[in-house]
Amino acid sequence: MNRATFWTRANLVAALTTLGILMGSATTRAADASDIAEGRSLFMEKGNCQGCHGWAGDGRKTDNQMPDGANLRESALDREIVIMTIKCGRPGRSMPAYDRFAYSGDGRCYGMKEGDLKNNPLPDPPATLQLREIERIADFLFARVIKQRAMTRAKCVEFWGSEVAACGEFSK
Repeated sequence: MNRATFWTRANLVAALTTLGILMGSATTRAADASDIAEGRSLFMEKGNCQGCHGWAGDGRKTDNQMPDGANLRESALDREIVIMTIKCGRPGRSMPAYDRFAYSGDGRCYGMKEGDLKNNPLPDPPATLQLREIERIADFLFARVIKQRAMTRAKCVEFWGSEVAACGEFSK
């Protein structure tokens, strides 16, 4: 087996191991309204996820200074992968790692350490998040964004809890 093949297989094994650990730590209980509300707040404010993904999670954002984020409304990712992506970011892409210890040396993120990121740097997150906060963001995303299709006026009103200026861009 050549070195490149080994590295690819080693990364795959480490990623699957990390995924198994995350699956064990991610809660499977149904999120309640307070979890979803907390997740929305974390998405919009502390994590500033809306800076790249847009307030509706559709990749449409108002800040031209931030990188373009994925359209989460069309995402096919499952909860465990979403949690891992928030924790570990996407090396070489614009998605930061929100786990303070993501690449600190224990291999929790794709089996990589900080030194492995030299050629695939990660941007700094606006804040670090605890696992509980990451899980609340996932609760919010799965309740209001992921697999929810394109935003409509009715979905906008539901999203914000009332008719707001942002909903004006959608026809009735």
